[in-house]
Amino acid sequence: MEKSTAPNDKTPATPLRCFTGAMTSAGFSLLGYKLTVSIATSFANKPITSDNPIAVNISAAVRTLVTGMAALGAGVFGVAALGLAALGIQLLFKQGEVSES
Repeated sequence: MEKSTAPNDKTPATPLRCFTGAMTSAGFSLLGYKLTVSIATSFANKPITSDNPIAVNISAAVRTLVTGMAALGAGVFGVAALGLAALGIQLLFKQGEVSES
């Protein structure tokens, strides 16, 4: 059986990897936020014009779902960025404790 070149679960987390991951995730979060604002602005500038109440309700639901999904993506990446940054800080302090002993 050949050895895989993909990283395995035993690869240790380092502060550099945590901070680069946090920056990447924060970038995606910022892009997701800008996408959410753009979607919400676009929907606000194009009101629903229909006399059919069912069509208005479905359209409002779809608009809410689309905006909500974009906001959820931005939020998930934002929380991941905060978690990775916190892990990186924690690893920095643990490395300091090990080198002092």
